[in-house]
Parts: sequence; C-alpha cells; structure tokens
Amino acid sequence: MNVPSTRHAGPRFKLGRILATPGALEIIADAGVSIVDLLIRHLRGDFGEIAESDRAQNELAIATGNRILSSYVLVNRHTVWLVTEADRSSTTFLLPGDY
Repeated sequence: MNVPSTRHAGPRFKLGRILATPGALEIIADAGVSIVDLLIRHLRGDFGEIAESDRAQNELAIATGNRILSSYVLVNRHTVWLVTEADRSSTTFLLPGDY
C-alpha cells in the first residue's frame, strides 16, 4: 500500500551534491516536472511510490545514516528515482534501469 509519508515543513537530511543521469534529465524534461519540486518532496520525506517496507527503511536511514530512496511516477508514466547516499555526499536523479 502506497501511503504518503508524513510531510515535514523543513529538510530531514542533507542532500550533498545533486547529480542526474542523462536519461533521468530527459524524462523529467519531457514530463515538464520541476527537478526542484522533486528534490523538495524527497528532502521532506515524501518518498513517492514505494512499498511500506521501503518507507520504513527510509525513516530508519534518516536516523542511522543509510541510503535513502524515493520513487516518483511522472505524468508521462515514467519512473524517476532519487537516491541520497549513506554518507550524504550526493543525491542522484536516475531511472530504475540506470541503477
């Protein structure tokens, strides 16, 4: 069941350097979606369409410093992932096939 996380007003973790694969940039541009809006959702704990077990893992990861994954289905029906590394050095936009 994909129940949205409780939204927080401010950032819940550091993003580090923002990166993106060429495929993710193309899909996001084609969908007319703002990269900044996706980053804000990720940063506030709206992890998109992920399993409840993955949502619980993300909540734990925020507290313990592990990798955080968000998955967003865009209006063009393509999925884009955001992955924040465990050391918080970077957050990457990528397609599931890029991982």
